[in-house]
Amino acid sequence: MEIGKLGAWFFLDSMGAEETAEFARTVERLGYRALWIPEAVGREPFAHAGYLLSKTERLVIATGIANIWARDAMTMAAGAKTLAELSGGRFALGIGVSHEPLVARLRGHDYKKPYSYMREYVTKMKSALYKAVPPKEDPPVLLAALHPKMLQLAATEATGTHTYFVPPEHTAKARAILGPKPWICAEQAVILETDAQTARRVAREYMKTYVPRLPNYTRNLQNLGYADHDFADGCSDRLVDAIVAWGTADKIRGRIEAHYKAGATHVCLLPLRSDGKPLPDLRALEALAAR
Repeated sequence: MEIGKLGAWFFLDSMGAEETAEFARTVERLGYRALWIPEAVGREPFAHAGYLLSKTERLVIATGIANIWARDAMTMAAGAKTLAELSGGRFALGIGVSHEPLVARLRGHDYKKPYSYMREYVTKMKSALYKAVPPKEDPPVLLAALHPKMLQLAATEATGTHTYFVPPEHTAKARAILGPKPWICAEQAVILETDAQTARRVAREYMKTYVPRLPNYTRNLQNLGYADHDFADGCSDRLVDAIVAWGTADKIRGRIEAHYKAGATHVCLLPLRSDGKPLPDLRALEALAAR
């Protein structure tokens, strides 16, 4: 699969079905090679991916990520192969262990050993029985990985990793662990806004979902040198600016390039609107599209 160097990433649950299809077609028209869709407490991502694939012609639809606690390994493998076959090879499977609040509290699963569960899960996916006509090529599998052990697993047992909520420093760390060949598909939140107060207000509203509420992200950033005071009072300007790239299109392109220089093979942009509405900023996607 040619996933290209630049993609888009967004929560589409605030949009109606046809609006999501129109958005996917816009992403495709602008030249982005992939659209990443998450799984949380909204749409089921395989059903939605199938719908979006049917409404586009060239765009890769990728899960960023499908929750491994939501379906067993055999079902995950079958869903991915089905979409890969139906779309002619335009589906990429990102999977992850998610987070304790979403897994234990909402779904009622035991979240004690997420790494071990993922390791066994990937093995079961590879050996899962599948009797339908297979796709011409198996879809790529990306593991959501922040910490060294999961990154090593992504290097040895998957196509690579899909990272989220990370600065370029983490991309460099991931590349050092993965080696030269595995994919690194890094998400980067962006705001096309030059006013610092406005940009940082929107960025903080976005970031409060993740830190300090979700320990996996907090620990990862602590390992990169961020201290307790960086997470207080909506996060420090330093941390906000590291996670969300804002400013002119040229300034944001500099952040994208920093991920490439650090070893990313693909960067997927999460275009936040400067007015805070839960919709993708098409202005930003148009301004940042590869020319």
